[in-house]
Amino acid sequence: MRCPFCSSVDSQVKDSRHTEDGNAIRRRRLCNGCGARFTTFERVQLRELTVIKKNGRRAPFDRDKLLASVTIALQKRPVKEDQIERMISAIVRRMESLGSSEVSSEIIGQMVMDSLPHLDSIGYVRYASVYKNFHEVSDFESFIGEEKLTNDKENTDDKDGNDGNKA
Repeated sequence: MRCPFCSSVDSQVKDSRHTEDGNAIRRRRLCNGCGARFTTFERVQLRELTVIKKNGRRAPFDRDKLLASVTIALQKRPVKEDQIERMISAIVRRMESLGSSEVSSEIIGQMVMDSLPHLDSIGYVRYASVYKNFHEVSDFESFIGEEKLTNDKENTDDKDGNDGNKA
């Protein structure tokens, strides 16, 4: 593993632990070149995923990019790092279980949109503003109004014992 500080390839693993969700191993390393300490993560990867962008371009899936976009949406929110990690891991597992090695960016974005409301409503709106390309305050108002109607309907259906479908 290359040291992020001096680029030396000579490092030692000083400590290994499973992450809380058990889907990765966290390793603390010591660089023999400069003495710096850094952390790496080792995860199981079922298949190589390729993202099909909106413009048709294909790019290798980068878990860190997904993590960064969600982390930005949740910045300064009361959400713990391990909660975000669990959400990202669940999304990656869902993508790997789709049966295809190619996944469109729209599907990934929708998976995040489906997961975020359960984590933090403000982060959900922040992510939606980028994902749905909001341009004006009225875009926020419309989105929040639609979400409120959907949530109110779901809550009413739950209280009535209905699933929202008429017989």
